[in-house]
Amino acid sequence: MIHLADLVAKRGEYSHLKLEQRKNIFWAIFYFSKRVKVKIHTIVIDKRFKNSKAQLNRELAIEINNFFESISDYMKQFEKVVVYYDNGQEALGAIIDTLLITKNNIEHRIEFDHKEKRLFQVSDMLTFIDKIVYKHNHNIPLTKAEKYFFSVKDILGIIRQLKNKRL
Repeated sequence: MIHLADLVAKRGEYSHLKLEQRKNIFWAIFYFSKRVKVKIHTIVIDKRFKNSKAQLNRELAIEINNFFESISDYMKQFEKVVVYYDNGQEALGAIIDTLLITKNNIEHRIEFDHKEKRLFQVSDMLTFIDKIVYKHNHNIPLTKAEKYFFSVKDILGIIRQLKNKRL
């Protein structure tokens, strides 16, 4: 499993790799994500403006529910929809399970091989990218590692290239 946060920050198993090697890994995943037939939607909730975990979880549940409702006709086109989420954040897993329990064509898979499921790796990368894009759009400073890894030109190119993938 490739973790973009560690890749960008040169942590863990990526600590011995040079910047060029790490960027090659990133761009390989990025260009793979552009080729596959996926649509993306990211919900960003800035924790700095929430007073408690309960408030954060409530807003997250509302946003996810609103998203599912907004794409319900689209989802009905498919015989089966599989949601891969490994319950990395217990509260998010509970929200997903609660919201999906009434949907007949949606299956939530928790147990799967992270290395085998390339789309799971794509989702990790897209989540990380959208955090960078959020920071860029809201003038929130990037970390030193993020600034070192991504140029403004990279960020703007990523935004442009992913535009047609958005739901």
